[in-house]
Amino acid sequence: MNGAKALTTIALALFVFTVFAQTPAPAIDSKAQPKLAIVLNSGEASVSLIDMPTRQVIKTIAVGKEPHHLMMTPDQKTLLIANAAGNDVVLMNPVSGELTGQIPNIIDPYQIGYSPNHKWFVANGNRLDRVDIYTAQGADLKLAKSIKLAKTPSHIAFTSDSKTAFITLQDSSQLAAIDLETQTVSWIMPTGKVPAGLWMTPGDQYLLVGITGEDNIQVIDWKNRKEVKRIYTGKGAHNFRPLGDKKHVFISNRIASTISLINMQTLEKVGDITGLPAGPDDMEITPDGKTLWVTFRFSKKVGVIDIPSMKLIATIPVGKSPHGVFFTPRAAWE
Repeated sequence: MNGAKALTTIALALFVFTVFAQTPAPAIDSKAQPKLAIVLNSGEASVSLIDMPTRQVIKTIAVGKEPHHLMMTPDQKTLLIANAAGNDVVLMNPVSGELTGQIPNIIDPYQIGYSPNHKWFVANGNRLDRVDIYTAQGADLKLAKSIKLAKTPSHIAFTSDSKTAFITLQDSSQLAAIDLETQTVSWIMPTGKVPAGLWMTPGDQYLLVGITGEDNIQVIDWKNRKEVKRIYTGKGAHNFRPLGDKKHVFISNRIASTISLINMQTLEKVGDITGLPAGPDDMEITPDGKTLWVTFRFSKKVGVIDIPSMKLIATIPVGKSPHGVFFTPRAAWE
């Protein structure tokens, strides 16, 4: 390692240490650590249940065709697993891993999400090029409207007042804004190639868009429908997971096989996690803020990353094309 590279590495290590040293500990019971990790194997129509203390798969459960994403019900008691090709949502106890029910006739639910006020449930039809909006009372969903959009609706973000849902359109390289009260499209704007993950910065100031067909995050002033800047992270910039300190967010770079840490206040990249298996995708963080779990979509593995050191410390073999990952309790999503 040459001198300049060594100094850069040391500076990055010191920066990361400072970030985590100054971040207040989450307001949780330190004993209430998660024990069961749930991983969706999109290519095998199954879910892997992992004992987190031993980091071993203890059970594999068939759930339905192409489980891609998951979401907790607002009461935090039931995990919803969306089966895109199965056209249903399976209900699971997130602590025991037991299947508890099913919501049939949810058509092509690729990405799903509740609005912040829990009034609306949005399901993106990635395969059928549509977005379905449901009125929601927990897991009781009633279709309000199906909205046809351009190619491949992907990820979702909401304004904090629950008035607007934003949808990335991967194969049209566009971002759509939907008025939830009227269930109509408010506007559509162009983005970089293959937009995927979405994240709203604090105060609803900017939308961050993972540009998977390129190597960057597109920062969008959504109120004025214009790009503010690009944050270069790595090839295949894809999905977000906030650190929980209201200042930083991780983004997975699927092609570069790295994960970048972004400062949402300065809109700058402040670190990279490297040396990862192929295809880092969805992420989750333990409630103590110390450990990041990530699915490796192209490697049939789940990784465990030590956040203070930004180093991969373990990998766990799972099924084909692992996508969503979940456990409870977990770090705050903010």
